[in-house]
Amino acid sequence: MAAEHGAGTQAVERAMSLLACFTDETSELRISELCAQTDLGQSTVSRMVSSLDRMGFLAQDPRTGLYRLGPTVVTLGSVALNSSSIFRAARQIAQNLAHVAELGANLAEFRGDQLFYLGNFEGAKSPKSFTMAGRTAPLHATGMGKTFLSAQTPEYVREFYAKGLGIAYTPHTITDLAAMESALTEARSRGYATEIEELAFGRACVAAPVRGRGGEVVAALSVSGPLSELDDPRRLRELALMVVEAADEVSVALGFTIARAPQPRVSLG
Repeated sequence: MAAEHGAGTQAVERAMSLLACFTDETSELRISELCAQTDLGQSTVSRMVSSLDRMGFLAQDPRTGLYRLGPTVVTLGSVALNSSSIFRAARQIAQNLAHVAELGANLAEFRGDQLFYLGNFEGAKSPKSFTMAGRTAPLHATGMGKTFLSAQTPEYVREFYAKGLGIAYTPHTITDLAAMESALTEARSRGYATEIEELAFGRACVAAPVRGRGGEVVAALSVSGPLSELDDPRRLRELALMVVEAADEVSVALGFTIARAPQPRVSLG
C-alpha cells in the first residue's frame, strides 16, 4: 500500500512538473523539450502527455505537433479566481476604474514576498493583449507592492532587503533600504504609493491598499499606463484620488469600516 501511495505521489509530481514547463515565454513545447526541462525519459513524458492531453490539461496543435496548456487548465483557473472573495468584491469596481481613468486597473494580493495578480482591466489609453491574472511581481518595484510593505513592520522590510530581494530592474528601482523606508513613510502619510519606471521603462502607476474586515492590508488596487499619462502633477493627483476611493470601496465590500482607516493625504511632495 505504501509503495502504491509513493508511486501515485510521484506520478502526480511528474505531471505537475510537465505543466509547470509552460510559461509566457515557452507557451508551446515539444516532447523533447519537456524531457530536457524535467529530466524525465521520453517514454515517461510521452505517456504522461498523452494522458494530460486526453484530460484536457494539454492540447496538441495538429499542424505543428507542439503542445500547449489545454482548456481544463483555463476552467480550473477561472474556478480558482472566482472563489477569491477579493476578486469578487473588486472586479466591477476595478473595471469601472479602468473605464473612468482610461488606464489599466490592476488588482493584486500578496503571497510570500511577492505580488500576485488577480486581474487587470484595460483602459482606452493602456490596452493589453494579455491578462495579468496569475502573474507575480516584486514588492519593492511596484506601487501595489509598496502599499503592502508600508503596512508591515520595520523588521519585515529590513529582512526583505537582507534576503537580497530588493534587486534593480531599472536605474529607478529603490534598492537601498533607507530610501525605501523613506518612500514607505511617505506612502503611509499619503494613503497611496507610486511607481515611476521602477519595474519597466516608460511605465508608471499609482496604487492604494485594500483592507480586510480587521483593517489589515490584504490586497491593492492600482491604475497604470504609459509614463506620459502619469507624469503631470495634476493628472497624478486626480488618479490618486480615484484609486484611493476605489480601494476604499473594495475594502467596504470586504467588511472594513472606513472610519477606522487612515485618511489619505493626496499630495505630490
